[in-house]
Amino acid sequence: MADGSPESPGVDAVRHCIEAALPFKALTGGTLDALAQAAECIDLFAGEVLYEAGSAADCLYIVEFGVLRLEPIAKTGHPAASAVMRPGQAFGWIALAEQGLRRNRAVAVTPARLLRLCGSLILNLVRADPAVGRMSLEDLRAVLQAIQLSPGRDAVPGHAASPVGSVVKKPAAIEIGLFRVAQWFRSPAPYMMLLGYALLLGFWYLSVQVLKLPRFAQMPGLTAVLHEWFSKNPTYGVSIYTPVYYQHILVSLRRIGIAFALATGLGVPVGLMLGWSRVFKDYVFPLFEMLRPIPILAWVPLAIIMLPGSELPIIYLTFLASFFATALNTMLGVRSIDASYALAAECLGASRWQIFLHVVVPGALPFIFTGLQISVGVAWFSLVAAEMISGQFGLGYLINTSYTTVEYPTLVIAMFTLGIVGYLSSSLVRLAGMWLMSWRTRHLALGELR
Repeated sequence: MADGSPESPGVDAVRHCIEAALPFKALTGGTLDALAQAAECIDLFAGEVLYEAGSAADCLYIVEFGVLRLEPIAKTGHPAASAVMRPGQAFGWIALAEQGLRRNRAVAVTPARLLRLCGSLILNLVRADPAVGRMSLEDLRAVLQAIQLSPGRDAVPGHAASPVGSVVKKPAAIEIGLFRVAQWFRSPAPYMMLLGYALLLGFWYLSVQVLKLPRFAQMPGLTAVLHEWFSKNPTYGVSIYTPVYYQHILVSLRRIGIAFALATGLGVPVGLMLGWSRVFKDYVFPLFEMLRPIPILAWVPLAIIMLPGSELPIIYLTFLASFFATALNTMLGVRSIDASYALAAECLGASRWQIFLHVVVPGALPFIFTGLQISVGVAWFSLVAAEMISGQFGLGYLINTSYTTVEYPTLVIAMFTLGIVGYLSSSLVRLAGMWLMSWRTRHLALGELR
């Protein structure tokens, strides 16, 4: 790192500044160290020009202290509204566009110190990062898309390599999806997953069909289950070729969908209020904690007595466990938010409703989605228990009837089907959370650029 003054910051301070300013939140330590070592420290006095309009956009800058003003040029050729850069903010993002673009004017308002990073170096280090290069490049594309390389930001209109309003093309969703799949196959994850499945199936086959271990000899073998599962004429009437198999799956999915939607719609607001309102918590939380430990099976008689028909008791029992998991995790998410954020928003004039909407709800989102992932798993557990007792269709009903009629291959088929469908439903919730939290991360990272 080139020192711009006798009081230049150390490498650790530079690394911390880079890590805080750039939206690449998961870069490995080696990449951050390399960026810190390559950063050049620049000192400016008040009124000094960092670069003039038309200069090459090859570097990105981070303000360590001081204030700078970016002076864009409007389409009419007259100065437009200036952008002010303060400590901790980064600017010059078009240096990462790799298109030979040029800048507008940047001038120091006060004495300032900047860190300068070569754009091509950042791109190369991010791409070489084995752990997070994929996600970092997506954040980079989001940054460039938000800035849009417009003349009101960093680019100069009229330049051949940078037409007015030019935008870095955002990759299509299919391109990002294919890239993620390719990265996944390059990682050890899929092969470790296959190894785990192979060990489980191998143990099953050896213990039941080859070694015939005690307590395993009466279990259905792997080959018998697979033959029944994929047979066009199954011995016990259930396989992938029979309509009743899919009827059981669809009935369970419908019940899970209704119960999970109700648990989310009620559990999230209740959890937010438990964490946000002391009065609400004082009234509701003791009752909440008294009811939460009661097992789902204990509610079965009351559910059958209180609710008419056979569907409502099942949905109610499924909803109950899911509701408690969602509400509790949401409450913990609210309680985990640093009180200083709410105090800062209040000092800036935010109302209590604005603090709740813009501080509490976003801050609790990670816990909310963790709770939803737990909630959907608990919902499947509760559904199977409810269907075993009072259901007429569904995977839980199929498991129970297969056991009572000694149709063990069908019982195992229903169990594996339940595991697959449950895994897919949990994955959908996880993907929704990742998408929303990825948007939130980019939003927070880009908020200081506007």
